[in-house]
Amino acid sequence: PIRSFPNCMVAVVKKKLSVFGFFHRPSSFTQRGHNQKGSGIGSNNDNTDWIKKMKTAPSTTAAPETVTDNPFLEQEGLPKFQKIQPKDLTPAVETSLEQMKSDFESLEAKLSSEEVKYDDVLPEVEKLQFSLGYVWGIAGHLNGVKNGDELREAYEKNQPKIVQAMSSVSQSKPLYDALKAVESTLPSDSESFESSQKRRAVELSLRGMTLGGVALEGQEKERFNEIRMKLASLSTSFSNNVLDCTKGFSLTVDDASKMEDVPESAKALWANAHAMYLKSLAKEGEEVPEMNTEAGPWRITLDMPSYIAVMSHMKDREIREKVYKSFIQRASESTEDKNNIPSIYEILTLKQEMADMLGFKNYAELSLASKMAPSVEAVGELTDLIAEKALPAAEKELVELTALAREKGGEEYSAEKLEKLAPWDLTFWSERLKESKFDMTEEDTRPYFALPAVLDGMFQLIKRIFNVEIVAADGETEVWNEDVRFFKVTDVSSGKHIASFYLDPYSRPENKRGGAWMADCVGRSSAVNRDVAVAYLTCNGSPPVGDKPSLMTFREVETLFHETGHGLQHMLTEADVGDVAGINGVEWDAVELPSQFMENWCYDEETVYGFAKHWETGEPMPKEMFNKLKEQRTFGAGMMACRQLLFGQTDMELHANFDAKAGQSGEGDSIFDVHKRMAQKYTPYNMPLPEDRFLCSFSHIFAGGYSAGYYSYKWAEVMSADAFAAFEEVGLDNEEKIKEVGKKFRETVLALGGGVAPTEVYKRFRGRDPTPDALLRHNGLA
Repeated sequence: PIRSFPNCMVAVVKKKLSVFGFFHRPSSFTQRGHNQKGSGIGSNNDNTDWIKKMKTAPSTTAAPETVTDNPFLEQEGLPKFQKIQPKDLTPAVETSLEQMKSDFESLEAKLSSEEVKYDDVLPEVEKLQFSLGYVWGIAGHLNGVKNGDELREAYEKNQPKIVQAMSSVSQSKPLYDALKAVESTLPSDSESFESSQKRRAVELSLRGMTLGGVALEGQEKERFNEIRMKLASLSTSFSNNVLDCTKGFSLTVDDASKMEDVPESAKALWANAHAMYLKSLAKEGEEVPEMNTEAGPWRITLDMPSYIAVMSHMKDREIREKVYKSFIQRASESTEDKNNIPSIYEILTLKQEMADMLGFKNYAELSLASKMAPSVEAVGELTDLIAEKALPAAEKELVELTALAREKGGEEYSAEKLEKLAPWDLTFWSERLKESKFDMTEEDTRPYFALPAVLDGMFQLIKRIFNVEIVAADGETEVWNEDVRFFKVTDVSSGKHIASFYLDPYSRPENKRGGAWMADCVGRSSAVNRDVAVAYLTCNGSPPVGDKPSLMTFREVETLFHETGHGLQHMLTEADVGDVAGINGVEWDAVELPSQFMENWCYDEETVYGFAKHWETGEPMPKEMFNKLKEQRTFGAGMMACRQLLFGQTDMELHANFDAKAGQSGEGDSIFDVHKRMAQKYTPYNMPLPEDRFLCSFSHIFAGGYSAGYYSYKWAEVMSADAFAAFEEVGLDNEEKIKEVGKKFRETVLALGGGVAPTEVYKRFRGRDPTPDALLRHNGLA
C-alpha cells in the first residue's frame, strides 16, 4: 500500500535526454519514485532534461570577458555551488545560447558544403552544446534540491529559450543529412565497441531527430515547436504545484493520547518538525522551546517520511483519513490556483496532436518507438501475465488484513460499523499483520541501519562484486547543503580514479522535491575530454534527530541501493561517446535493470552483515531478525504488484486510448474514470475514493520521463530479477564464482551503456533472453 511507486522517479532524471529528439530521452527529475520507490533519473521535472547530454566538458570557445565571473560559466571543474546564485542564471543562459547559436550556424554551413565523417558531426555538436548544458543542468539540479522562489522564477523565465534553441538543433536538415551520410559509412557488422558506440549514437540521433519533427515544414513545424514549448512549461508548473501543495499542508497534534503505540522515531520526527517550524517563525534572538518527543506538540506533513509514519503507525483513524485524503488530493481542484487537472488534459491533448503530426496513432506508440517493448499490446500481455498471479494473492492478503482489524481493532472495525477497510486503513493494518506474523516491527530494525554503516557495507559489496573502491572525499568540492556528501570511485586493479558522486540523503520538505533519483553531473565523453563521470544520488530518507544518526527503515536502505545502482551504470561506463555513455542511449524500459538488481543484495546475508550493526553497541543484527527480514520480502507482494500494474496500465490507457478533449468537455470519460476503470481490473479490492485525485500528483508521467513508460519498472524488473538469479545459480556463498559473475555484469550491463542495444547487452551477460521466472519466485508468486 505505501510502496506505491518504485523508489526512484529516478528514471526520470537519470537519463540525459538527447538533444536530437524531444522524446528520445524524456526528462526527468523524477523521483522514481522506488516503491514509494519509483524514483527517477534526473533532477528537473521538465521535458528539457534531454539537454543534460551537453554537460560533459568545457566549451571550446571562451565566454566573453564581461561574464567570466559568473559561477555558472566556471566550467573547468565541478559546479561552484557555494557561489552560484539564482540571479546568475539568466546571464549565463543568454551568454551560452548566443555562443551556441553562432557555433551551430558555422557547423551547419560546414556540413552543407563538405563531405563529412563521423568526427565532423556528433563530437562537434557535443562541444558546441556543452556550455549551455552545463548551465542548465546545474539549474535543473538545484531546482530539485534547493527550490526557492527566485530560482523558480529564473528557471521558468529561461526554459522557453532552452526549448527553442534545442529545437533548432534537433530539426536541422543539414545536421540530419550529414548524419544520414555518416550512417552509410559505418560498418554494421563490426565487433569493435568503438564502432558500435558510434553507430548506436548516429542511429539514436537520427531516430531522435525524426521523433523531434525534423521532417516537418512550415506551419506544421511551427505548431510542433509551440507544443514542445508548452509541454515544457506545463511539466514544470505541474511539478511546482505538487511541491507547493506538499509543503502547504501541516497538521499539529498536541494530544499525547493520539500518540499511543506510535514509535519513538515517528514522534521524534514530528516533534522535530514542530520545533523547526517555530524556529522558522521566530525573530532574531527570540527563544524557541526545544523539541519534546514525548509531550509534543507534533507537526505532521506530507513529505514521505512523515506521511508513511502516519499511515503505518497512527492508531487514530480520523488523523489517518485526514492525512491520506490531503495526500491524494494534492494539486487538484481543492487547491484552486495549484490545480493540475486542466494541465493534465492539456498535456494529453498536446501529446496526441504531436503523435498525429509524426504519423503515430497515439502518443503511446510514439513513446514506444524509442523503447524495448514492441507494442502497447506487448506491455498489456506482460501486465496481465503478472496480474494473473498477483491479483489472487492480493485478494487473499486483504482478507487477512480485514480479519486482523476485526479481531484487534475494536468496535470501530466491526462488520456492523465498517463494511470494508478504507484506503487509509490498509497500510496501518498491513504493518500490524506483519508484526504479528514475524514478531518484529520496523522500529526493531532501525537501530541496525544507521546510514554511515549502511554506506560502508554497500561500498564493501560494490568492491566485492565490481572491483571498485569508494572512499569519502568530503570537502574536496563545493556542495549545496551541509548534509551533502562527496565520494570518489577508484578501480582496484589499476588504482585509477574513474568516477565520483554526491549523496544528498535526507528529506528537506521546505525546498527539496520528494522521492529519490539519480542524475548526472558530468558525463563521460572523449569529445569534451571528460573521462571521470560524476553523479548526483538524491534520497529523501529519515534525517538524524538529536544525537542519533539517520536510522533508516529497511525500505530506505533498499532505496539507497536502488539509486546507487543507477549511479553505477553512469559511473562505471567504458563508453566514451557522450550520447551512449552510461545511461545515455539505454532504452527507457531497460534503464531500471541495474537499480532493481542492486536491491536484491539487501537480502543477501553477507551483504547485510556488512552493515547491520546496532548504532550504539556495535552488536550485529540477530540472525533471527535477519531471517525475518528475508521472510518479509514476499509479505504483501500481491497488493504491491497490483498497485504497480494499476499505475502502469492507467498511464498506458491515458496515452493510448483516451480522448482528452471529450474527457475535458464532459462528453466522454474523465481522467478519473480511466483510473477507476483500470482499478476495477487490477485492484478491484481497493477502488479509488470518489474524491481520489492521485493523478494530479502523478509526476512520473506528467512531469517526468515516464509518459506511456511507467510499465518500464515491471519490464526492467523481469531483467533485474533474472540477472540476480545468475548470482544465485553459482551460489551466493561461492566467493570466486560471485566475483566472476560480478565482473561479467560490470563488463556488460554497467560498462557498455547505450553503446550496444540492451537486448544484446543482456544476452552477452546472461547468454539468453530474460524470463519472468525469477521475478515471480522472488515475489512469492511462482
